[in-house]
Amino acid sequence: MFERILLAVDGSEHALRAAKVAADLARCMKAELRIVVVYAPIPPYLGEPNLQRAINSRLDEAHTILQKAVETVGDIPAEIHTELLEGDAAEAIIEVAKTRNSDLIVMGSRGLGRLAGLLLGSASQKVVSHAPCPVLIVR
Repeated sequence: MFERILLAVDGSEHALRAAKVAADLARCMKAELRIVVVYAPIPPYLGEPNLQRAINSRLDEAHTILQKAVETVGDIPAEIHTELLEGDAAEAIIEVAKTRNSDLIVMGSRGLGRLAGLLLGSASQKVVSHAPCPVLIVR
């Protein structure tokens, strides 16, 4: 049923629960899993050396989040792909789902964002509304 699962993580508790669910689905369906971490854009007005420090800090944090997600997923029978992207989280997740022909997006209901929606996080709401495939939101 699902051959290509996209897992979007941000390091939150909900995202790690989503990683466990995505891993179980990937194991059951022998599906390929793509783990995506999106980090916020860095304002160019920072200038050097602050710009480079900010870039390094965001990349280090994104790598840490990605590593934790990969560890949470564990072994699955198919391939695991990973991507680190800069930009708006929801837009990046939707674009990756379209580009990589994902059959399912799995993500947490609330992330680490500063503003949260009433029932779902704002990124989750946007992904559910605009995704090219089914979306599984994990609480």
